[in-house]
Amino acid sequence: MRTLSGSLFALLAVSVLVSCHGSDAPNPAAALTDSTKFTTIQWLDSTYRDFGTIAEGQQLDVAFRFRNTGRTPLVIARVQPSCGCTIAEQPKEPIAPGAEGQIRATFNSAGRPGVNHKTLFVTANTKGTQNYSLQFSVVVDKKS
Repeated sequence: MRTLSGSLFALLAVSVLVSCHGSDAPNPAAALTDSTKFTTIQWLDSTYRDFGTIAEGQQLDVAFRFRNTGRTPLVIARVQPSCGCTIAEQPKEPIAPGAEGQIRATFNSAGRPGVNHKTLFVTANTKGTQNYSLQFSVVVDKKS
């Protein structure tokens, strides 16, 4: 009996901690649907970048910098690469008005010789449009 009540108490404590922690997390869906939370974004780098030539097998790190030019926090709700050879990393926390942030990605050139054009599809709580395409290209020299 003592073990059962101890297990129930532990389960209850864990569920309370998990539910409390979840309420503090930003809600990207709410930021995308509530127009009072919309803001504006300025891309500090071109939304198209050409990285020249790299050797096959090399990892290419890419970053696109931006600034929140609005009056409410900027929420980058989603960053989706165009293929599995690119892994994207988006800001986990909202970007304060006036602050800068970046969207990072890593392209794996293994098995991808030739010209590669890749796109990162970005969704954010911005006025006008909420969808952006960040593109980059790179030529991969085939491994000898």
